[in-house]
Amino acid sequence: MLPAGEHDVRATVAIAVSAVSFIASLPLRPWLGYAPAMARRSFLQWPVVRQLSTGDLLGRGPAVTSPQTRAITPRTATADRVVQSVCPYCAVGCGQRVYVKDEKVVQIEGDPDSPISRGRLCPKGSASEQLVNSPGRQTGVLYRAPRSTEWQHLDLATAIEMVADRFVDTRRRTWQQEDEKGRLLRRTMGIASLGGATLDNEENYLIKKLFTAAGAVQIENQARI
Repeated sequence: MLPAGEHDVRATVAIAVSAVSFIASLPLRPWLGYAPAMARRSFLQWPVVRQLSTGDLLGRGPAVTSPQTRAITPRTATADRVVQSVCPYCAVGCGQRVYVKDEKVVQIEGDPDSPISRGRLCPKGSASEQLVNSPGRQTGVLYRAPRSTEWQHLDLATAIEMVADRFVDTRRRTWQQEDEKGRLLRRTMGIASLGGATLDNEENYLIKKLFTAAGAVQIENQARI
């Protein structure tokens, strides 16, 4: 336990500096069987002296920071621009800041302006940059025909046309105009919609209008919290 008086604190620090100086002057390394070449450090580079000179008395800041650490620059500092986004995982919808450099995502962090997450991200959300830049990420459309064992690449326009054709064909084949008692139905039970967690209100509104107009009644959304 350190003395409370300032004079005693200075005396304690002086004793500690002297002790460190004495130990550093001992030729201990030859006794241990090795004596690697090391650059000499001046008295002003000692950790205790750095603590006193920088005001970092607890040794948790610049006094214990190495030159290598001081030379490191965060990826967010060199980004060209920052884009606000939403985490692609669960239904919480945490806000993210996407840092872009040379049109490539270099870092993704929590958005402190988000009223939902206030800058916080779970472990999965914090690793979103690895998801974006993963070498195994699929960036094109893959299609496997029925009973086929091979995948084939399709351009986006062709894939959208195929989805639209199947949608219209399924609606035509499964359309129910009336039930067995002659009551009007005007629906299809062959089409259903399940919305994703990151859809916003505007996107859900358009999806609901589209599928309702098409006669679908099985419309659901994954976001339940």
